[in-house]
Amino acid sequence: METKKNIAYSLLELAFISEGTTVNDTFKNSLDLAQKTEAMGYKRFWLAEHHNTISIASSATSVLIGYIAGGTKTIRVGSGGIMLPNHSSLIVAEQFGTLGNLYPGRIDLGLGRAPGTDQVTAHAIRSDRMQAVNNFPGEVAQIQQYLSEDNANAQVRATVAEGVDVPIYILGSSTDSAHLAAKMGLPYVFASHFATSLLFDALEIYRREFKPSQYLDKPYTMAGINVIAADTDEEAEENFTSLLRMFIGVLTGQREHLQPPMPMTDDLMMVQHNPSVRDMLKYSFVGRKEAVSKQIKDFLDRTGVDELMVVSNIYGHKERVKSYSIVAEIMDEINNA
Repeated sequence: METKKNIAYSLLELAFISEGTTVNDTFKNSLDLAQKTEAMGYKRFWLAEHHNTISIASSATSVLIGYIAGGTKTIRVGSGGIMLPNHSSLIVAEQFGTLGNLYPGRIDLGLGRAPGTDQVTAHAIRSDRMQAVNNFPGEVAQIQQYLSEDNANAQVRATVAEGVDVPIYILGSSTDSAHLAAKMGLPYVFASHFATSLLFDALEIYRREFKPSQYLDKPYTMAGINVIAADTDEEAEENFTSLLRMFIGVLTGQREHLQPPMPMTDDLMMVQHNPSVRDMLKYSFVGRKEAVSKQIKDFLDRTGVDELMVVSNIYGHKERVKSYSIVAEIMDEINNA
């Protein structure tokens, strides 16, 4: 598949809490990152919803979106995503309608159906969430209705949301949401930065089944990749050890703050060859600019996506900004080739 021109590039922020830093440090670093990536030409700064995880500070996602949007000027800020079964559709519409009024034309609402946490915590968030999971399409449609000017005469209204421009994106890590996004004529975002095996199946389903809507006249696809870029392969590989240890923690259930980088050990090299880890890290591009550029271009050639969602979970803030800067240079070169 030929690489498209003028591919947008955006970033997903989990607001990782690095070992030795505070939650407040994390929030300040997230805002600084948003301001710097805005200047680099990134289109969106999305925040992910996670709960009961000591290493992630983006649990009150809509609040953090307001903080980031208030400290930036042009970059779009949104959710990647709001885990809709955790919430009332009315409350989500009111929150994002409020954000859309405060920051016109800059707020995105990405919606997913996973819990963003373990099952015990998911039950604590909303005891009837499985009912909401099963009615995910209906919940999405309800938010669309609340955002519509046509809802003005309804018995239940989100008055701050009616007629407000807040585009909805359907997020997925399997093929289920591909069918839904296509049926509803909405943009589709695949979480290939950790769920890699069904990427091409999901994109093919979405494109084949897509039905034009009032929101979108043709398919629009986004896909996530992990990027750890640095001036040298050696530095990038060392920074990569923080991400590798994070994935190990996910698989073993031993969660901890994002750990400082360390020299690549034989043990970590062996872990990379574990089938589960290798699958999760399939679209993780690590190295100097030239190496990462080749991997990104190959990914774009193979997927044909319209937009790249970049995740760079690196321990040091300065090193993370550097990685995003390298990606911006790569995307500028690709788009101007």
